[in-house]
Amino acid sequence: MANHRHLHISSKENKDTGFGTNASSNSGRFLNKDGTMNQRREGISFFDKFSVFQAMLTIPLWKFVTIILAFYFGFSFLFAGVYFAIGVDELQGLTGITTWQKLKDVFYFSTQTFTTVGYGRVNPIGDGANVIASIEALTGFLSFAIATGLIYGRFARPKPYLIFSEQALVSPFQDHTGLMFRIVSYKDKHVLTDVEIIVNLGMLVTENGKSSYRFFRLDLERSKIESLIANWTIVHPIDEKSPLYGMNAEDYKNADVELYVLIRGFDEVFSSVVQKRTSYIFSEIQFHKKFVPMARETESGNVLELHKLNDVIDVKR
Repeated sequence: MANHRHLHISSKENKDTGFGTNASSNSGRFLNKDGTMNQRREGISFFDKFSVFQAMLTIPLWKFVTIILAFYFGFSFLFAGVYFAIGVDELQGLTGITTWQKLKDVFYFSTQTFTTVGYGRVNPIGDGANVIASIEALTGFLSFAIATGLIYGRFARPKPYLIFSEQALVSPFQDHTGLMFRIVSYKDKHVLTDVEIIVNLGMLVTENGKSSYRFFRLDLERSKIESLIANWTIVHPIDEKSPLYGMNAEDYKNADVELYVLIRGFDEVFSSVVQKRTSYIFSEIQFHKKFVPMARETESGNVLELHKLNDVIDVKR
Protein backbone atom coordinates (compact mmCIF):
# COMPACT_ATOMS: atom_id res chain seq x y z
CA MET A 1 0.00 0.00 0.00
CA ALA A 2 1.16 3.51 -0.69
CA ASN A 3 0.75 4.57 2.93
CA HIS A 4 3.72 2.41 4.05
CA ARG A 5 6.06 5.15 2.93
CA HIS A 6 4.64 7.66 5.42
CA LEU A 7 5.36 5.76 8.64
CA HIS A 8 8.43 7.82 9.39
CA ILE A 9 6.35 10.97 10.01
CA SER A 10 3.45 9.41 11.88
CA SER A 11 4.97 9.70 15.36
CA LYS A 12 5.41 13.43 14.97
CA GLU A 13 2.16 14.18 13.22
CA ASN A 14 0.01 12.01 15.49
CA LYS A 15 0.27 14.33 18.52
CA ASP A 16 -2.48 16.58 19.83
CA THR A 17 -5.11 15.81 17.19
CA GLY A 18 -7.58 14.61 19.81
CA PHE A 19 -8.31 11.32 18.07
CA GLY A 20 -5.64 9.01 19.48
CA THR A 21 -4.93 5.70 17.78
CA ASN A 22 -6.90 2.53 17.27
CA ALA A 23 -5.17 -0.72 16.52
CA SER A 24 -8.34 -2.38 15.31
CA SER A 25 -10.34 -1.70 12.20
CA ASN A 26 -12.66 1.28 12.16
CA SER A 27 -16.41 0.79 11.83
CA GLY A 28 -17.67 3.60 9.64
CA ARG A 29 -16.63 7.23 9.84
CA PHE A 30 -15.38 8.82 13.05
CA LEU A 31 -17.18 12.12 12.41
CA ASN A 32 -20.62 12.38 10.81
CA LYS A 33 -21.21 14.74 7.93
CA ASP A 34 -23.18 17.14 10.13
CA GLY A 35 -20.28 17.41 12.56
CA THR A 36 -21.62 15.12 15.29
CA MET A 37 -19.43 12.36 16.65
CA ASN A 38 -20.14 8.85 15.39
CA GLN A 39 -19.60 7.41 18.84
CA ARG A 40 -21.66 5.77 21.58
CA ARG A 41 -20.59 5.93 25.22
CA GLU A 42 -21.01 2.89 27.45
CA GLY A 43 -20.11 1.99 31.01
CA ILE A 44 -22.13 4.76 32.68
CA SER A 45 -25.80 5.09 33.52
CA PHE A 46 -28.19 6.76 31.09
CA PHE A 47 -29.08 9.53 33.54
CA ASP A 48 -25.42 10.42 34.14
CA LYS A 49 -24.60 10.85 30.45
CA PHE A 50 -27.88 12.37 29.27
CA SER A 51 -28.65 16.08 29.63
CA VAL A 52 -32.26 17.16 29.08
CA PHE A 53 -31.26 20.82 28.71
CA GLN A 54 -28.56 20.08 26.13
CA ALA A 55 -30.87 17.76 24.21
CA MET A 56 -33.68 20.33 24.07
CA LEU A 57 -31.28 22.98 22.76
CA THR A 58 -29.79 20.79 20.05
CA ILE A 59 -32.62 18.59 18.73
CA PRO A 60 -34.29 19.59 15.43
CA LEU A 61 -36.98 22.25 15.64
CA TRP A 62 -39.82 19.89 14.71
CA LYS A 63 -38.87 17.54 17.56
CA PHE A 64 -38.65 20.47 19.98
CA VAL A 65 -42.13 21.73 19.03
CA THR A 66 -43.54 18.18 19.20
CA ILE A 67 -42.17 17.63 22.70
CA ILE A 68 -43.52 20.99 23.94
CA LEU A 69 -47.00 20.27 22.54
CA ALA A 70 -46.96 16.68 23.82
CA PHE A 71 -45.98 17.90 27.29
CA TYR A 72 -48.72 20.54 27.29
CA PHE A 73 -51.54 18.31 26.09
CA GLY A 74 -50.28 15.33 28.09
CA PHE A 75 -50.41 17.20 31.40
CA SER A 76 -53.73 18.77 30.48
CA PHE A 77 -55.22 15.30 29.85
CA LEU A 78 -53.62 14.00 33.04
CA PHE A 79 -55.15 16.68 35.26
CA ALA A 80 -58.47 16.42 33.40
CA GLY A 81 -58.50 12.73 34.29
CA VAL A 82 -57.84 13.57 37.94
CA TYR A 83 -60.71 16.09 37.98
CA PHE A 84 -62.99 13.53 36.40
CA ALA A 85 -61.87 10.88 38.89
CA ILE A 86 -62.66 12.97 42.00
CA GLY A 87 -66.04 13.93 40.56
CA VAL A 88 -67.27 16.59 38.18
CA ASP A 89 -69.68 17.79 40.85
CA GLU A 90 -66.70 19.61 42.42
CA LEU A 91 -66.54 21.83 39.33
CA GLN A 92 -69.09 24.57 38.84
CA GLY A 93 -70.24 25.89 35.47
CA LEU A 94 -70.09 22.71 33.38
CA THR A 95 -72.60 22.83 30.51
CA GLY A 96 -72.10 19.33 29.14
CA ILE A 97 -74.87 16.77 29.55
CA THR A 98 -73.36 13.56 28.26
CA THR A 99 -70.18 12.01 29.66
CA TRP A 100 -68.25 12.98 26.52
CA GLN A 101 -69.44 16.60 26.74
CA LYS A 102 -68.50 16.80 30.41
CA LEU A 103 -65.10 15.31 29.65
CA LYS A 104 -64.50 17.98 27.03
CA ASP A 105 -65.52 20.73 29.46
CA VAL A 106 -63.16 19.34 32.10
CA PHE A 107 -60.31 19.11 29.59
CA TYR A 108 -60.78 22.71 28.46
CA PHE A 109 -60.88 23.79 32.11
CA SER A 110 -57.64 21.89 32.65
CA THR A 111 -55.90 23.66 29.74
CA GLN A 112 -57.06 27.04 31.02
CA THR A 113 -55.84 26.28 34.53
CA PHE A 114 -52.50 24.93 33.26
CA THR A 115 -51.90 28.15 31.33
CA THR A 116 -53.27 30.24 34.26
CA VAL A 117 -55.78 31.87 31.87
CA GLY A 118 -58.84 31.11 33.98
CA TYR A 119 -61.82 32.39 31.97
CA GLY A 120 -64.12 31.89 34.94
CA ARG A 121 -67.05 29.98 33.41
CA VAL A 122 -65.90 26.76 35.06
CA ASN A 123 -64.38 26.97 38.52
CA PRO A 124 -63.62 24.51 41.33
CA ILE A 125 -65.92 24.52 44.36
CA GLY A 126 -64.81 21.38 46.24
CA ASP A 127 -61.65 21.01 48.31
CA GLY A 128 -60.30 18.22 46.11
CA ALA A 129 -60.78 20.16 42.87
CA ASN A 130 -59.25 23.30 44.41
CA VAL A 131 -56.15 21.40 45.56
CA ILE A 132 -55.69 19.81 42.13
CA ALA A 133 -56.25 23.17 40.41
CA SER A 134 -53.62 24.77 42.63
CA ILE A 135 -51.10 22.07 41.81
CA GLU A 136 -51.88 22.32 38.10
CA ALA A 137 -51.53 26.11 38.09
CA LEU A 138 -48.12 25.84 39.80
CA THR A 139 -47.05 23.09 37.37
CA GLY A 140 -48.11 25.18 34.39
CA PHE A 141 -46.39 28.30 35.71
CA LEU A 142 -43.08 26.46 36.22
CA SER A 143 -43.41 24.59 32.92
CA PHE A 144 -43.87 27.74 30.88
CA ALA A 145 -40.95 29.37 32.67
CA ILE A 146 -38.75 26.42 31.62
CA ALA A 147 -40.16 26.41 28.09
CA THR A 148 -39.51 30.15 27.75
CA GLY A 149 -35.90 29.63 28.81
CA LEU A 150 -35.45 26.80 26.30
CA ILE A 151 -37.01 28.82 23.48
CA TYR A 152 -34.77 31.79 24.27
CA GLY A 153 -31.75 29.50 24.48
CA ARG A 154 -32.47 28.05 21.04
CA PHE A 155 -33.18 31.48 19.57
CA ALA A 156 -30.16 33.25 21.08
CA ARG A 157 -27.60 30.42 20.74
CA PRO A 158 -24.87 31.51 18.31
CA LYS A 159 -25.04 29.56 15.07
CA PRO A 160 -22.42 29.26 12.35
CA TYR A 161 -24.31 29.95 9.13
CA LEU A 162 -21.80 27.99 7.09
CA ILE A 163 -22.09 25.21 4.55
CA PHE A 164 -19.33 22.96 3.25
CA SER A 165 -19.04 21.51 -0.22
CA GLU A 166 -20.39 17.98 -0.35
CA GLN A 167 -17.18 16.68 -1.94
CA ALA A 168 -13.49 17.27 -1.46
CA LEU A 169 -11.28 17.27 -4.56
CA VAL A 170 -7.76 16.20 -5.43
CA SER A 171 -6.86 18.65 -8.18
CA PRO A 172 -3.83 20.35 -9.69
CA PHE A 173 -2.48 23.04 -7.40
CA GLN A 174 0.47 25.22 -8.39
CA ASP A 175 3.27 22.85 -9.48
CA HIS A 176 1.82 19.72 -7.80
CA THR A 177 -1.61 18.62 -6.56
CA GLY A 178 -3.78 19.63 -3.64
CA LEU A 179 -6.60 18.24 -1.56
CA MET A 180 -9.30 20.91 -1.40
CA PHE A 181 -12.85 21.67 -0.40
CA ARG A 182 -14.72 24.92 0.02
CA ILE A 183 -16.98 26.68 2.46
CA VAL A 184 -19.32 29.64 2.29
CA SER A 185 -21.43 31.77 4.63
CA TYR A 186 -25.00 31.63 3.34
CA LYS A 187 -26.72 34.42 5.30
CA ASP A 188 -26.92 37.95 3.89
CA LYS A 189 -24.77 40.43 5.80
CA HIS A 190 -23.30 37.59 7.88
CA VAL A 191 -19.54 37.99 8.14
CA LEU A 192 -17.18 36.01 10.34
CA THR A 193 -13.87 37.57 11.36
CA ASP A 194 -10.64 36.02 12.63
CA VAL A 195 -11.58 32.78 10.91
CA GLU A 196 -9.37 29.75 11.54
CA ILE A 197 -9.63 26.25 10.09
CA ILE A 198 -8.02 23.01 11.23
CA VAL A 199 -7.95 19.85 9.11
CA ASN A 200 -6.92 16.48 10.50
CA LEU A 201 -6.46 13.29 8.52
CA GLY A 202 -7.15 9.76 9.71
CA MET A 203 -5.87 6.82 7.71
CA LEU A 204 -5.12 3.14 8.13
CA VAL A 205 -1.41 2.38 8.16
CA THR A 206 0.14 -1.11 8.09
CA GLU A 207 3.45 -1.61 9.88
CA ASN A 208 5.12 -4.95 10.53
CA GLY A 209 1.96 -6.75 9.53
CA LYS A 210 -0.23 -4.80 11.95
CA SER A 211 -2.76 -2.17 10.92
CA SER A 212 -3.65 0.87 13.00
CA TYR A 213 -5.20 4.26 12.43
CA ARG A 214 -2.83 7.20 12.45
CA PHE A 215 -3.90 10.81 12.62
CA PHE A 216 -2.12 13.78 11.05
CA ARG A 217 -2.55 17.53 11.23
CA LEU A 218 -2.54 18.68 7.61
CA ASP A 219 -0.62 21.75 6.54
CA LEU A 220 -2.83 24.19 4.64
CA GLU A 221 -2.07 26.78 2.02
CA ARG A 222 -3.87 29.21 4.31
CA SER A 223 -5.35 28.32 7.69
CA LYS A 224 -6.51 31.80 8.79
CA ILE A 225 -8.27 34.71 7.13
CA GLU A 226 -9.33 38.06 8.49
CA SER A 227 -12.93 37.96 7.20
CA LEU A 228 -15.06 35.31 5.52
CA ILE A 229 -17.00 37.47 3.07
CA ALA A 230 -17.24 35.20 0.04
CA ASN A 231 -16.54 31.51 -0.46
CA TRP A 232 -13.22 30.09 0.70
CA THR A 233 -11.44 27.14 -0.89
CA ILE A 234 -9.24 25.37 1.67
CA VAL A 235 -6.23 23.62 0.13
CA HIS A 236 -3.79 21.11 1.52
CA PRO A 237 -0.75 20.95 -0.82
CA ILE A 238 0.11 17.30 -1.50
CA ASP A 239 3.89 17.58 -1.60
CA GLU A 240 6.72 15.47 -0.20
CA LYS A 241 5.78 16.49 3.36
CA SER A 242 2.17 15.38 3.01
CA PRO A 243 1.05 11.97 4.34
CA LEU A 244 -1.02 11.69 1.13
CA TYR A 245 1.94 12.12 -1.19
CA GLY A 246 1.99 9.52 -3.96
CA MET A 247 -1.40 8.04 -3.15
CA ASN A 248 -4.05 7.43 -5.79
CA ALA A 249 -7.81 6.90 -5.48
CA GLU A 250 -7.41 3.18 -4.72
CA ASP A 251 -4.88 3.96 -1.99
CA TYR A 252 -7.36 6.39 -0.40
CA LYS A 253 -9.94 3.60 -0.27
CA ASN A 254 -7.53 0.98 1.07
CA ALA A 255 -6.29 3.38 3.74
CA ASP A 256 -9.88 4.29 4.74
CA VAL A 257 -8.99 7.98 4.50
CA GLU A 258 -11.14 10.44 6.41
CA LEU A 259 -10.75 14.20 6.81
CA TYR A 260 -11.88 15.98 9.98
CA VAL A 261 -12.58 19.66 9.52
CA LEU A 262 -13.08 22.27 12.24
CA ILE A 263 -13.68 25.93 11.43
CA ARG A 264 -14.20 28.68 13.97
CA GLY A 265 -14.55 32.43 13.82
CA PHE A 266 -15.88 35.47 15.63
CA ASP A 267 -19.50 36.39 14.87
CA GLU A 268 -20.03 40.14 15.23
CA VAL A 269 -23.82 39.82 15.57
CA PHE A 270 -23.70 37.38 18.49
CA SER A 271 -20.41 38.85 19.74
CA SER A 272 -19.23 35.29 20.25
CA VAL A 273 -17.00 32.65 18.73
CA VAL A 274 -18.86 30.09 16.62
CA GLN A 275 -17.59 26.89 15.12
CA LYS A 276 -18.66 24.07 12.85
CA ARG A 277 -17.34 20.60 12.02
CA THR A 278 -17.66 18.19 9.15
CA SER A 279 -15.78 15.27 7.63
CA TYR A 280 -15.00 13.71 4.27
CA ILE A 281 -14.47 9.99 3.84
CA PHE A 282 -12.63 8.48 0.88
CA SER A 283 -15.85 8.00 -1.13
CA GLU A 284 -16.50 11.75 -0.84
CA ILE A 285 -13.15 12.69 -2.37
CA GLN A 286 -13.08 13.10 -6.15
CA PHE A 287 -10.02 13.08 -8.38
CA HIS A 288 -9.19 15.06 -11.51
CA LYS A 289 -11.90 17.68 -10.98
CA LYS A 290 -11.94 21.32 -9.92
CA PHE A 291 -14.53 23.70 -8.55
CA VAL A 292 -16.24 26.20 -10.82
CA PRO A 293 -16.21 29.87 -9.76
CA MET A 294 -19.12 30.94 -7.56
CA ALA A 295 -18.82 34.72 -7.92
CA ARG A 296 -19.86 36.84 -10.87
CA GLU A 297 -19.93 40.55 -11.47
CA THR A 298 -23.02 42.55 -12.36
CA GLU A 299 -23.68 46.23 -12.90
CA SER A 300 -25.19 46.44 -9.43
CA GLY A 301 -22.30 44.62 -7.73
CA ASN A 302 -20.85 41.20 -7.12
CA VAL A 303 -23.12 38.16 -6.84
CA LEU A 304 -22.24 34.99 -4.94
CA GLU A 305 -24.02 32.01 -6.53
CA LEU A 306 -24.52 29.64 -3.63
CA HIS A 307 -26.11 26.98 -5.82
CA LYS A 308 -22.70 26.47 -7.43
CA LEU A 309 -20.99 25.46 -4.20
CA ASN A 310 -20.76 21.82 -5.30
CA ASP A 311 -20.35 22.38 -9.05
CA VAL A 312 -17.18 20.86 -10.49
CA ILE A 313 -15.67 20.31 -13.91
CA ASP A 314 -13.23 17.68 -15.18
CA VAL A 315 -9.54 18.42 -15.32
CA LYS A 316 -7.29 17.00 -18.01
CA ARG A 317 -5.04 14.29 -16.63
